[in-house]
Amino acid sequence: MGPQLKASLCGELLTLEKNIIQNTASVEHWFREMFKIHPAPVYSSVDLRNSCFKIAPVDTNLFPAGFNNIGENDMRCVVQAFMSTIEKKCCHVKKVLLIPENHTRNTHYFDHLGHLATYLSNSGLEVKIGSFNKELYDLETIYYKSSNNIPSSFKIFPINTVRGRLIVDGIIPELILINNDFSSGVPNILRHVEDQIILPSLDASWSFRRKSEHFKQYKKTTKEFSSMFQFDSWLTTPITESCSDINFQTKEGETCLTDKISDLMKKISKKYNEHEIKKKPFVVIKADSGTYGMGVMTIRDANEVLKMNRKQRNKMSKTKEGMLTKNVLIQEGVYSFETVVNSNLSSVAEPVVYMVDKYVVGGFYRIHSNRDLDENLNAPGMQFVPLAFEDSCQSPAISNDPESTTNRLYFYSVIARLAALSAAREFTC
Repeated sequence: MGPQLKASLCGELLTLEKNIIQNTASVEHWFREMFKIHPAPVYSSVDLRNSCFKIAPVDTNLFPAGFNNIGENDMRCVVQAFMSTIEKKCCHVKKVLLIPENHTRNTHYFDHLGHLATYLSNSGLEVKIGSFNKELYDLETIYYKSSNNIPSSFKIFPINTVRGRLIVDGIIPELILINNDFSSGVPNILRHVEDQIILPSLDASWSFRRKSEHFKQYKKTTKEFSSMFQFDSWLTTPITESCSDINFQTKEGETCLTDKISDLMKKISKKYNEHEIKKKPFVVIKADSGTYGMGVMTIRDANEVLKMNRKQRNKMSKTKEGMLTKNVLIQEGVYSFETVVNSNLSSVAEPVVYMVDKYVVGGFYRIHSNRDLDENLNAPGMQFVPLAFEDSCQSPAISNDPESTTNRLYFYSVIARLAALSAAREFTC
């Protein structure tokens, strides 16, 4: 027996799921109209947490790095979605330059990169992978495991410029697809590109984007959505606060952190009492920009900030590529009562939903056997289980139990699309 997912919704959240499944036509019409106004990002991934009494996104990444973890049954959906997206956003494109992260030792990222390049190629594009990082294009042929674990390979080429346009391996691409979140800054060369389409927008990079703004937009989006189905938007929305001018080493900004954490704890407690939830509230502090699970800490009491040891302060001080943490998001902690049982070992799990444009194309469960249900799972030792997303391209089964795989996935897809729509609103509002 393969991995088995264990999670059951309860109370108001189960009622909400049933309501959404029974009103699929209204849900899909609403998304269709909203994405006309706010075009979806070219691709995205959304980390969800399911506490059974609440389901909410905790992170939305516009430069996803996990296409290799999507189930094999979903690959056709990915290719079809890329075909549709290219036709809509840039139908004349034949050649694409894919710019990756600067990783040189992360073999899992290379697996992702190989899969992403293959999906683009199968969508009818000539794909070249190019980088500004000499360490990457000096590498010999890079080998990775494609579908069915078949050994495959690719080469990363240096990027040059010719009269304001990027050129790679003698080819001038019409489309530049970025898979680098540029946490440490956007290269100047990209700011002056002419006559070439860049997706996602450079404004989507962590050089400019802030998680606090994303969740402001998400709050607005879920309020609009909840008004349609008459439910408390808190069931699908994490409460957030933010602090700026933080220095974990010198303890600058600690008063802001402790005050905001205390205030957020009170708000969560009020909601828990309102919904008769017998759990202890907690919050998560994370850098307001950046990804890869860096600069993240679970807090169960505001005084824990004052008691942080040197190791904890060092961990929180820097994010990806050594960038200093100056601004932080304080986010309502969402328990994960999702567990995956594999070989008699139970691991905490969280669904990660992948999208291309407005289309949900699949996903996986991020699991971690050494983390608790109130901790960050995006950490060394995590594993991925794609099994539960095998039906990702199907519509909900209205006649089936809401707890069925197909219906649960549909519910996850609704929450993920609310997050993607909110990301789109960051740039159109």
